[in-house]
Amino acid sequence: MKKSGILMTVGSLLLLGLFIFPLWNIQLGAPQYPDPLGMNIYIFGIEGEEEFDIQNIDGVNKYIGMKKIPKPEEMWEFEVFPLVIGGMAALGVLVGILGFFGILGPNWFLAWFILMSILGLLGMYDFNNWLLDYGTDLDPNAVIKLTDEEGNPLNYKPPLWGTDQILNFEAKSYPRTGAYLLFLGMFLTLIAFFTGRRVEKS
Repeated sequence: MKKSGILMTVGSLLLLGLFIFPLWNIQLGAPQYPDPLGMNIYIFGIEGEEEFDIQNIDGVNKYIGMKKIPKPEEMWEFEVFPLVIGGMAALGVLVGILGFFGILGPNWFLAWFILMSILGLLGMYDFNNWLLDYGTDLDPNAVIKLTDEEGNPLNYKPPLWGTDQILNFEAKSYPRTGAYLLFLGMFLTLIAFFTGRRVEKS
């Protein structure tokens, strides 16, 4: 169980990379912006890739009635997510240490993995809802009002994952270093479960 306990501990510690590296990135490229405007999404807030990217994105969005990029204090997620990630990392390390000494079995590793998977899916669901609200809740007094063929306001929602065309902007939304560390950490905890099960059976 020592090897599986170490894997569980290391995998859990990788979650702490989310406090350093961005979880997600959204870029907006257009002919007038040969260097795309970008924003990095951390678990504690949103920052521009370059110094004035957030300011420029807000400036463009203003004309079509989109909200400004929220500040950390304007979204409850930026208060809760760090607590969730920190708590799950601490819990995973504790489970890993107890597993190392044979106090807990590998089923605890699997339980942690399932709980973290559920929290991750809820986080993605919440993120997608925010993108939907961000791209559809428009100011009716906006300078530019564009509608579809049926007269409904256009949807400016950036993609959750992938590339999409929004007017003359190409929007790209992809995970970044923090997300890859999260995926790697969860993968290691899953390996810890199978490794521990194999030791138990032998």
